[in-house]
Amino acid sequence: MRNIVKAASFTATLTWRHLRAEPARLPLLALRVMPGPTRSAARGALGRAGALPRAYALWDAGRREDALESVRGTARRASPRALARLTAFALAVEQPGLARELLDRVPGGRRRAGLEHRLALTTGRAVRAESPGRWHATTVTPQRRTRHYDAMNDRGSPTGGLRVLHVVTNALPHTNAGYTQRTHRIALGQRAAGLDPHVVTRLGYPLTKGVPDTRPRVDVDGVPYHRLLPWTAPAGPDQELRAALRRAGALVERLRPDVLHAASNHRNAALALELGRRFGLPVVYEVRGFLEESWLSRDPSRSTSDAFYLAERAAETAAMAAADLVVTLGRTMRDDIVARGVDPESVLVVPNAVDEAFLEPLPDGAGVRGGLGIGPADFVVGTTTTCYGYEGLDTLVDAVAALRARGVPAHALVVGDGPELGALRERARAAGLERAAHFPGRVPAGEVRGYHAALDVFCVPRRDDRVSRLVTPLKPVEAMAGGLPVVASDVPALAEIVAAGITGDLVPPGDPVALADRLERLAAEPETRAAYGRAARERVGRDRTWTAAAHRYAAAYTALTGAADGAAARG
Repeated sequence: MRNIVKAASFTATLTWRHLRAEPARLPLLALRVMPGPTRSAARGALGRAGALPRAYALWDAGRREDALESVRGTARRASPRALARLTAFALAVEQPGLARELLDRVPGGRRRAGLEHRLALTTGRAVRAESPGRWHATTVTPQRRTRHYDAMNDRGSPTGGLRVLHVVTNALPHTNAGYTQRTHRIALGQRAAGLDPHVVTRLGYPLTKGVPDTRPRVDVDGVPYHRLLPWTAPAGPDQELRAALRRAGALVERLRPDVLHAASNHRNAALALELGRRFGLPVVYEVRGFLEESWLSRDPSRSTSDAFYLAERAAETAAMAAADLVVTLGRTMRDDIVARGVDPESVLVVPNAVDEAFLEPLPDGAGVRGGLGIGPADFVVGTTTTCYGYEGLDTLVDAVAALRARGVPAHALVVGDGPELGALRERARAAGLERAAHFPGRVPAGEVRGYHAALDVFCVPRRDDRVSRLVTPLKPVEAMAGGLPVVASDVPALAEIVAAGITGDLVPPGDPVALADRLERLAAEPETRAAYGRAARERVGRDRTWTAAAHRYAAAYTALTGAADGAAARG
């Protein structure tokens, strides 16, 4: 009962804060967390409830243009109050152009001023007031670093190795994505290497995602995942950091780690850096992406001179500069970090990798194909990913439509969920691919290789956005480990993974005709696909396993702490 009350208390205060900050987003969030049948029924009810509810239903169903046209049509005869609500909807679905168009018709006053401010926040022309943190570069050497633990007793590491506390945003078992898989595989590899990894998630998780799980600790495959769960949701970033410090500080006193290892973004780094100063611990900041670049990619009207972009980039750079060591995923990302002024000697590349089990031959994909209605001789191209706009999955859908128009029995298979999934389904329907485009949604991690086995080619059609040029994804590495050839957009981060003409092919981003041309050639050349797949598996097995990554981490931690230093802390 106590856990139920705690979950209800946190959810209620979080909902109230969302309602006060941006009430128009609540229907979208509510629909997103509903199970499939309930979500469909809710959309049907909204479609009969009026013009604005119908717009929400259309948007959630992926019928974006229909939703926007419905709003525009309603606005022609709307009262000032209704215009304000329609403007709020446009802001909630991140359509600043439409919001501006509607807002110009809203009379002046407090209502309009509030909407103007929210438009500035949405477009990034303004940022919410929050302190940037009190970070400064650490100059304490391992020999001079002194731990300051309040706890007098120590359980010690069961493995005898260094204890690491990973500070992350979200985690398994409730969030299955490239980010959470990397966290888990790193932790498993570190355990196998003799380290003692623990993971702690951001304050409020998983309650912040609508999951009523208030257990303070969950073990997944032997890895301890700790949660920081207050009774009420914090009012803002400063309050969140203070609340997280109280709870995470108690966890550090109990666990007595040797190293704090935060992963993107800078809020996790802020917590780790404050804990590091309080307890005299070295801090590693793992840059898994550039969040300001992801934000930039979602709207072509955004720019690198926007206030939000500049603030996020400054916060990330400050976190990198303050950490004892920065870890990142690839050479392109490292170059960007060094260009910000971070010491090159303190930046380590640990690329995305796989478990050795991924190097085993793929299972028989006939069952997955049959369940989707795909014939054994059909040509299947697809991906496993989160459906964001910068992934360029619309290009994949258009390429498959072009292939079928040429007589190639092609199918698209996109495994995963995300904000663009509804729009992709609608695009496939409009292209006549009802039986040739398959979107099973998110699947359990243990089933991913079964879907890999259903593919002939793994495709990464990312757009030519800054985030795509910089950030290297995990999913194609897992596919290559299983012996799949990869066709990817020719951008620097993907060119680090795919050796053109050896493990796959690179094509111009955003060009469905070029993608269809390359796929048509591979459809006709199974021996080329097989050669690419063999080379891909060999390269991943040689350079990109979590076992090898764990030893790189262990060496880095030892350099930061000194092996004797870690042992002395528990002695």
